[in-house]
Amino acid sequence: MSKEARPSWDSPMQFVLACVSYAVGLGNVWRFPYLCQMHGGGGFLIPYLLMLVLEGIPLFCMELAIGQKMRLGSIGAWTAINPYLGGLGIASVVTSMYLCLYYNVINAWSFWYLFHSFQSVLPWAECPVNSNRTGYLEECEVASPTQYFFFRETLNISSSIDENGGIHMGQALCLLLAWIIVYLFIVRGVKSTGMVVYFTATFPYVVLIIYLIRGVTLHGAWNGVKYLFTPKLEQLANPQTWINAATQIFFSLGLGFGSLIAFASYNHHNNNFERQAVVVSLINSSTSVFASIVTFAIYGFKATFNYESCLERMRLLLLNTFDLSEDTISVENISSWISHLNFTHPERFAAIASKIEDCSLEAELDTAVEGTGLAFIVYSEAIKNMPLSQLWSVLYFVMLLLLGMGSMLGNVTAIITPLGDLKFLSRTLSNETINGLVCLLCFLLGFGFTSRSGNYWFTIFNEYAATFSLLFIVLIEVISVCYIYGLRRFEKDIEDMLGHRPNWYWKLMWAVISPVLLISLFIFYIINYIQGGTPTYQAWDKDLGKSVVKEYPVYGQVFIVLLLVSSVSCVPLSALYAFCRRKQRGTPVPPQTLNMSSDI
Repeated sequence: MSKEARPSWDSPMQFVLACVSYAVGLGNVWRFPYLCQMHGGGGFLIPYLLMLVLEGIPLFCMELAIGQKMRLGSIGAWTAINPYLGGLGIASVVTSMYLCLYYNVINAWSFWYLFHSFQSVLPWAECPVNSNRTGYLEECEVASPTQYFFFRETLNISSSIDENGGIHMGQALCLLLAWIIVYLFIVRGVKSTGMVVYFTATFPYVVLIIYLIRGVTLHGAWNGVKYLFTPKLEQLANPQTWINAATQIFFSLGLGFGSLIAFASYNHHNNNFERQAVVVSLINSSTSVFASIVTFAIYGFKATFNYESCLERMRLLLLNTFDLSEDTISVENISSWISHLNFTHPERFAAIASKIEDCSLEAELDTAVEGTGLAFIVYSEAIKNMPLSQLWSVLYFVMLLLLGMGSMLGNVTAIITPLGDLKFLSRTLSNETINGLVCLLCFLLGFGFTSRSGNYWFTIFNEYAATFSLLFIVLIEVISVCYIYGLRRFEKDIEDMLGHRPNWYWKLMWAVISPVLLISLFIFYIINYIQGGTPTYQAWDKDLGKSVVKEYPVYGQVFIVLLLVSSVSCVPLSALYAFCRRKQRGTPVPPQTLNMSSDI
């Protein structure tokens, strides 16, 4: 397909919504609130917003500019910039493929929870009875109903990665449904995607607003909101705070996957991508803050509920042990009564000392949870205690699905766009067929995640498949644009599209600040990986009713190394292949591709 015949977005708004739908994903709901909780509440916004300006917006704009100028997917765009850089596009496609394999599994979990929400009593609200119907299942009583439902009913998880077990057919069907819907969303390429994003980009905000209104009216919600916005400025002296802020900006915007290049390749030549980059980046970060307010309102309700339940348990324990009247002890004076009874009745108090709990609202709020633990356990626990819990459960998991599906549109587009640009494929197969084959392949490769040990492999992909490779890809991208393609040539390309050259801010970020930050993050990741020792994972222990730390077996460690190397190695191997082909043909490298200009 020629560039002239290339389909385009119907309007700039459609492109912006596609970028918002892609960038605003599950990380805004379950990763950013966790980082705020870990790094000083509102104080975390200082490094976060600074990294947005120094790293996020400039790199986001750079990828949009490349896609819009080249009108090609990642492989074609980087090959056009320099024949030796085609491996960058391949690395992006491989990384996007890894992401698609496990990311849609989360959507399958959301479907599973959504389907189970249409019950008179939510299945994670109480423990199931045992086979003798004499009590509740011991594993559930030791853990909690929400943990039991996630680890046993949803995942049917094994006790270690070594125990494979069979396929969870319910999850396999949910995963199939998730991939069918993704295919329907992208079946006609940008035309069908352009229609879908109007819904996937906007409806999650409707749900968030509804949840905000409901959340702030819950008992104890303001305890969570106050906790969020109470800054602990001492955390600014912690280097890890700044590193996490930089990585959160980097990954939440979806840099390096090739999705932004693919989306921008469907823009008209004179589209104002510069303004759109700023708008989408600000919307993404604002959504993270907005989602955090909603999350901490719910979190405050849960923490207050647990805190007051703890106090009530202690009150009843003291009343029953010391035969006191009902109105003697209240939740307000329970601490003083514990001290008093311990002093006046030491022997009787010693008998119940092991049952005395330290009830603390601050400790409940300090319990940091991220990822699936926040999305599927903590939220579920809060939802089950709400009035009309089924309604709030349906709304919540529909929102998760839309956020996940919106991101999947970008992830799959990063794969199908470069493949559709390949002449030998586009001549023999229709776009619908290529899209269908990609979805089918991803479904089959991701089928293993629905096995009993699948969650452990999911964790490997989540932690190792993208982090290292994306840092490497974007670092090579910015160096290639500024120091191989040439910053002056890049300025002229932008002037050709926008009618003006980029100002000093963009040039300084691209040529100096962003590369330095990326190199720092890259070095930190390598040092952290080496110093971390043998990689570990959280394995579910059904006897203890909680997760325990275990080391990955040798084959698991080898697989981690292969994941880290597989995508990154595409860059040098592709360059070597291009060099050998040119040498064999006796074709010199075009002089313009060796332009080393980088003047600011």
